Amino acid sequence: MTKQELENRLIDFAASIIVLTITFEKNYAGNHLLGQITRSSTSPALNYGEAQSAESKKDFIHKMGICLKELRETFVCLKIIEKAYFNRSRKFNASKNRS
Repeated sequence: MTKQELENRLIDFAASIIVLTITFEKNYAGNHLLGQITRSSTSPALNYGEAQSAESKKDFIHKMGICLKELRETFVCLKIIEKAYFNRSRKFNASKNRS
């Protein structure tokens, strides 16, 4: 994979998360997760761009480490969202079936 291909993939990933956040409910939890996942999912593309202008090999490694940490944070946030929506949907369907 070339540098440009990786950058494009990170940009596409960030854009897809932004599109996903449009569907979030506007409540305390939704707003919190919206901000958190937007920041953590867009950060890798931005930090990767910075890493391309690193002042040293050590600086490059550090910036790429930040990219990885932000991607991991995004993954955990996606798992939280998935679990919350799955549980909410299951509870909604259970109460609907009781009616």
